[in-house]
Amino acid sequence: MSNLTGYFFLFLAIILGITSNGFLKSTNGFTNIGPTIFCTFSIVACIFCLSKAMNIIPVGFTYATYGGLTITAVTLFGVFKYNQLPNLYGIVGILLIIVGVILLNTLGKTN
Repeated sequence: MSNLTGYFFLFLAIILGITSNGFLKSTNGFTNIGPTIFCTFSIVACIFCLSKAMNIIPVGFTYATYGGLTITAVTLFGVFKYNQLPNLYGIVGILLIIVGVILLNTLGKTN
């Protein structure tokens, strides 16, 4: 499989991770069955896609990109859906995560 396939699976994993984590609050502690089933399905599909991506792309790049972009997007999801605004330290932290992912993907080297 090509690198493009790996990045496609990584993209799907990120979307599914955002979906699962973004709607986790609506499960109400896993007491609402519909959202719980939805979140469970989407996180299992996310892990499947992440494992497929890791077969092609180096593990460090894959997980750092997945984690960083998912954290950033879920934070934005919380801002827009739940009106949960991060404070200055939260904003700086998110910016550092984004810079770290960019640095890792552009300048990072693997053996």
